[in-house]
This record gives sequence, structure tokens and C-alpha cells, in this order.
Amino acid sequence: MLRSIFIAGTILMLASTPLAQAGKYNPVLSIGDKAPAWKDLPGIDGKRHSLSELKNAEAIVLVFTCNSCPYAIDYEERLIALTKKFADSKVSVVAVNVNKIPEDNFEAMRERAKTQGFNFTYLFDETQQIAKDYGATYTPEFFVLDRQRKIAYMGALDDSPNAKKVKVQHVATALTQLLANKQPALKETIAIGCRIRMERPRRKPK
Repeated sequence: MLRSIFIAGTILMLASTPLAQAGKYNPVLSIGDKAPAWKDLPGIDGKRHSLSELKNAEAIVLVFTCNSCPYAIDYEERLIALTKKFADSKVSVVAVNVNKIPEDNFEAMRERAKTQGFNFTYLFDETQQIAKDYGATYTPEFFVLDRQRKIAYMGALDDSPNAKKVKVQHVATALTQLLANKQPALKETIAIGCRIRMERPRRKPK
């Protein structure tokens, strides 16, 4: 009940608050913008990863997620299923955690991925710069990059935080359309989840 109230309140707030922003719901990026590149980010596989290594991918799903957010946890199985669904379609799925709390540290990421059987790349950015570059504010929050590495879709994975009530799979539909050489019909939705725990700038001593 409380979660339903929170979701309704979040949607109402985002839909009605006039913000200076680029996209409909994103404060930094617009659909069609060149995707900001990430570089040399450590992954739970022991390697360091960059956007440039995915040059052969027809499309890329970038999701901001973490270990501690109940919404992100609820979406783990759906993210695993999405990765399996497009495993043979030259689609790369990359998850990034930028939270800087003990529950989301790098070792916790390793343990979570092992326990849940993550089948996608899972990276950590302790600088939080990648989230700032993408204007990401929630976990989970999804961005779909096309073959030209432009933003083709951004927002939620699907139309309901409750897996049993999902009717439309936004990211999967966007990927299917891109793989058919079409642009997604639905390009942006509201991302619903926990706020990314962004590091606040320290105050200068007086």
C-alpha cells in the first residue's frame, strides 16, 4: 500500500513539476543525443570496461541499478530475462552501480551477482560521473543506445514495478524495433525507483 502511494506520488510530482530539463523526464539528455561514453570502469568479472569495447553491438541497454534498492532488487529477474531474450541479437546489457554506501560497495556487488546469477556486465563507478552524464536519478533507470550510439529510449524497463501487472515491456519493445531498423515508437517514460545516492559536494570552511 505504501509503495503504491509512493509510486502515484512520484508520477504526479514528475508529471506536474515544471523543471528545466533536456528530455521530457531527464534533466540532461534528450532522445537522439550522443550517448556519453564510460571508460575503464571496474566490473565484477575482474576486468575494466568501456563503451568502445561494444563496437559490434547492434544496441546497448545501460541500466543504473544497485544492491540496496528494493525496486532494483525486484527488477533483477526481469533484467536477467531481458539479457537472455536478446542474447543472440547482438544486444549488450550493461548495469552500473554508482551508490556509495556499504551495501552497494564493490565486494557486495560481487556477492549479489554470484548469488542471483547475473548474466550481464555489472560495473562500478565510484566517481558517480556516468550517472551525472546520463542525468540518471533512479535505480533502476534504463537507457537504450542505437547502432550509432545515440539515445533511442530512456526511462523504465516496463509499465509496472509489480512483475505480475506488467503489460508493456518498454525496453524489449524498443530493442525489437531497433533491430528491425526502426526507431522506438515510445521513446521516453518515467523511471520509478529509489533515488541514486549522489555524493553531495562538501562545504568549504568559512
